[in-house]
Amino acid sequence: MKTEAKRICLFLIGMLFLILSTANADSSVQVLVKKVKGKKVCDKGWECKGWSEYCCNLTISDYFDTYQFEELFAKRNTPVAHAAGFWDYKSFITASAVYQPLGFGTTGNKTTQMKEIAAFLGHVGSQTSCGYGVATGGPTAWGLCYNKEMSPSHEYCDDYYKFTYPCAPGAEYYGRGALPIYWQYNYGKIGEALKVDLLNHPEYIEQNATLAFQAAIHTWLTPQKKGQPSAHEAFVGTWKPTKNDTSSKRFPGFGTTMNILYGDRVCGKGDVDDMNTIVSHYLYYLDLMGVGREEGGPHEVLTCAEQKPFNPSAPTQSSSR
Repeated sequence: MKTEAKRICLFLIGMLFLILSTANADSSVQVLVKKVKGKKVCDKGWECKGWSEYCCNLTISDYFDTYQFEELFAKRNTPVAHAAGFWDYKSFITASAVYQPLGFGTTGNKTTQMKEIAAFLGHVGSQTSCGYGVATGGPTAWGLCYNKEMSPSHEYCDDYYKFTYPCAPGAEYYGRGALPIYWQYNYGKIGEALKVDLLNHPEYIEQNATLAFQAAIHTWLTPQKKGQPSAHEAFVGTWKPTKNDTSSKRFPGFGTTMNILYGDRVCGKGDVDDMNTIVSHYLYYLDLMGVGREEGGPHEVLTCAEQKPFNPSAPTQSSSR
């Protein structure tokens, strides 16, 4: 009897612990709500903090979990991956927490939110994949294989910016990060926004995954030039095209995000491989996240094959990335 009573007692204690743990987990995210100038704004704690209307919506971790991140970037930690052990889900969510109150992954309904994360990560995966050629699974399975350019052709120091963004002695400004940063002026501008001295220490990007994701999300949310949309605005539809935009076949959607981020390197050239590779990552991620590639939209919205670039490259101008 004593043994049976002890077993029942242990069972009840275990159940009580489980109930208390569940209650604590449920109460760990307390949604605070108030109205400011007639608008409902919320604060959801560390992941969406700061009284924003976007914090009243789902946060990224509500619909995008660790296992999905692992599926999207299934090969990133294999022995042959060049950045094995660097990128992880926690770093992505920690980085995104800074930008979710601004609408990153929290704009619109759940489908729109999931599509934006698939779109952003589609760019990230395509720019950091090492799965080309004969690699098992193809390029879409090998996103986040890199965190830096492996064989830089030069130091990417442009003397034109020697007064505004002077190159630091010994520093090299080759491609690093989730959306690779090139040239000292880009490191300088992004560093100023993130309040990190990337101009003198560009290597920080390849040493800190959270910082690398933050830099990429900042790029996603920031217009390249005044009067132009950010990739975020173009994707979620808060950007309203002008007549010039529509005549240039620029519409809200994934295609225009490529125009903003890469310009005429991939856009306005028809269905070229460089563009199609980026699109294929986005569609693959939509499928893996349970949204479905049919949500990608028609060809003219999904691609930038016929779009005129926002900022055409001069014939002799160097690439800005």
